[in-house]
Amino acid sequence: MLGTWLNLNKAGVIGLNRRNVAFINELNPRRRMRRGDDKTITKELAEKAGIPVPELYGVISNWYDMGSLRERLKQPGGLVIKPANGSQGNGILLISRPMASGSYQLANGRRTSFEDVQFHVNNIASGMYSLSGQPDKAMLEYRVRFDTVFDAISFKGVPDIRIIVVRGIPVAAMLRLPTAQSDGKANLHKGGVGVGLDLRSGETLTGMQNGAVVDIHPDTGNSLAGITVPHWDQMLTMAARAYDVTGLGYLGADIVLDKERGPLLLELNARPGLAIQVALRSGLGHILDAAMDADSQDKDAAQRVEMGQALAA
Repeated sequence: MLGTWLNLNKAGVIGLNRRNVAFINELNPRRRMRRGDDKTITKELAEKAGIPVPELYGVISNWYDMGSLRERLKQPGGLVIKPANGSQGNGILLISRPMASGSYQLANGRRTSFEDVQFHVNNIASGMYSLSGQPDKAMLEYRVRFDTVFDAISFKGVPDIRIIVVRGIPVAAMLRLPTAQSDGKANLHKGGVGVGLDLRSGETLTGMQNGAVVDIHPDTGNSLAGITVPHWDQMLTMAARAYDVTGLGYLGADIVLDKERGPLLLELNARPGLAIQVALRSGLGHILDAAMDADSQDKDAAQRVEMGQALAA
């Protein structure tokens, strides 16, 4: 057991305790945590800074707001309903389109009624999916039309890119892919696939699912490696700028690639997990320490991106 721990430590693999103490507690003041936890605040800050985000159709937090729900659902291209303070993909409802019958088609092909959608929104507002269990808000948001570059390695849903940022420096990244097991959501906790990305080029490397190493997508059967993410430098700059607008020194920026609108900042995570180490097959410890020691003060986002890519090299 001691030998295993020593080998992992030597390889730079970090655990939850070190992440919590050395990075989250040290770099994320409690007063700033809501800037990442509450997606409505994140969106507002990003929009003010000129960072592109999915359009917000409305927010439902009480029965008075609920009166406008049916009208807000009239989006020909569908929409996403999600809790403002949710996590791990819980409570997200993907509607592909409204149907002539007055019902709605979901992203998984099933049909649901207005009453079912209303019930789901009410559950969100009650706090069923919120981080703290407190009353929450349901966000009605533009449904991303994902770029076809990921067609060969994605099952329905919308892939996203998670970029880890330390003191404004992007240090690691992975592509998260929907699967049949994850019900078309790019969420690793539900069985999605995480694929490590080369920080310099944005090229896919190695993958993982349910904590185990994988090289092919479980549904498409295609190799995960060798695909280059478009607009890569722009995504890294967006992630670096997320530090400027939130003041969170350790964060995960989740970015989606819309085929018409390009990269969009979906949300920020003030407590990004560590599964990315499995996807990359490399510990984060060494590059996190290097980012902590780097002189990033007074550097702009583009300069910090260059620093991160140099550290990754």
